[in-house]
Amino acid sequence: MRDDRRLRRRRETVQEILDTALDVMAVEGVAALSMAEVARRVGVRPPSLYQYFPSKTAVYDALFERGMRETVEVLEPYRAGLSEDPRGAILAGQQATVAWAMANPVLAQLLYWRPVPGFEPSPRAFEPAVRQLEILRTALQAAVQAGQLSPAAAAEEGIALYTALVSGVISQQLANEPSAQVEQGRFSRLTRTAVDMFFHFYAPEEGESHGSDLRRGRAPAAD
Repeated sequence: MRDDRRLRRRRETVQEILDTALDVMAVEGVAALSMAEVARRVGVRPPSLYQYFPSKTAVYDALFERGMRETVEVLEPYRAGLSEDPRGAILAGQQATVAWAMANPVLAQLLYWRPVPGFEPSPRAFEPAVRQLEILRTALQAAVQAGQLSPAAAAEEGIALYTALVSGVISQQLANEPSAQVEQGRFSRLTRTAVDMFFHFYAPEEGESHGSDLRRGRAPAAD
């Protein structure tokens, strides 16, 4: 029981440190995280923080993992809709992801930008990002099987294009109107348009054409 209480207190302290680090980063900037300021707000001496995190990089790493796990949790509920309407499920999941990013701008910056020079997430922290990519690939493959997308959409280039479109919406919104409502944001309200553009570009076609050749990364035949 004593060990359980000790572990519980440790977990609670770890979460308090991370929450406080987010508050500091929100004010000072993501790259300007001060361990001394975190310690002051938590109410401990700076050396005491290193009992929980050996370095500032470890704090960034834990926050990156937290953010990625939260985005995966946001997407998971929409997987159930892939069997009926993959396109609708993809759009709903993407709108939820954009809403999460706007509600968590500091974590979103850490996930979608590179605000901290030299920081690279550890394999453990990056594991949820791999899971997120697997969810996207599964969703796009479901849309292919439903006849909503061409097979190229679920290939590596198609996945790269999709993530570029969506991360672009998030990045532009955070950079220009971070406090806007998701439904009214100049860029966040374009989430549906971005997804529609992707589905239009990778629309399935019968036979080959210049357009389908380009979608598959081939140059069109000379006329």
